[in-house]
Amino acid sequence: MTEARLKIVTFNTWGRTGPWAKRRTLIVDGIKRLDPHVVGLQEVWDGDDGNLARELADLLGGEWHVHHAAAYEAEPGRTCGNAILSRFPILEAEAWPLPEPTGDTGRNLVFAIVATPWGRLPVFVTHLSWMFHQSSWRLMQLQQVREWMKERAPIQHGEAPTDLLPPIFMGDLNTEPDSDEIRFLRGYLADAYGCYLADCYAIRGEGPGHTWHRDNRYAAREHYPNRRIDYIFVRGPDRWHRGEPLVARVVLDEPSPDGSFASDHYGVYAEIRATPVVLPPL
Repeated sequence: MTEARLKIVTFNTWGRTGPWAKRRTLIVDGIKRLDPHVVGLQEVWDGDDGNLARELADLLGGEWHVHHAAAYEAEPGRTCGNAILSRFPILEAEAWPLPEPTGDTGRNLVFAIVATPWGRLPVFVTHLSWMFHQSSWRLMQLQQVREWMKERAPIQHGEAPTDLLPPIFMGDLNTEPDSDEIRFLRGYLADAYGCYLADCYAIRGEGPGHTWHRDNRYAAREHYPNRRIDYIFVRGPDRWHRGEPLVARVVLDEPSPDGSFASDHYGVYAEIRATPVVLPPL
């Protein structure tokens, strides 16, 4: 069997803030160059001026399947949420609220089963609470993500692989790689039920991988330090080597000639093995 790779992108769109027409062009052109199979989007606005995820899908061209769910009302007549864009049909789609601290805007997890040529792919996308001191809340949010992942994408057993691929979890997690939240996802934090997901950039990326960087003039307007806070995780590789991260890098990080960026965040791109590996006999 020829090796196949899932090409995945996560990106916080920053809504339609700032010079949207310029930013939209950078987003669309950047995603076209990457040619992904699945895109996870955060800060997706939906209102009288349309749904941002569907707007981008239309501009990307070809057939894109879209699942969007609002997390909160940003202002009267406009919501903000998360979305999944897929080149392949979406077989199932759901969204669930996440626990959140008092005063937060609202958080959710969007989920879809994508019908890839190599099997059914469970995809989860979220945007966690953002304040520095809300680590315990982000941890609670991720513990809830784990429960839904266990339910909707159970670990596969048996002698042969089923058509359910290892799940992808991605988004703007608003926390750094050495935080308790990310350590929990990577299996390093003591927890009665356990969790392990592979951080694609930690395994295959080079350099610090900052997705919030003050070289970006939109990010520089805030007083926050450079950080890696956007992630693609996969629960893999499984026993057949599906779900192994093969490539990861920061993307959508180049300015236009006039200094515009695609967003105040950079994106993350990953390639993940989708087909089993046939091992030689012992």
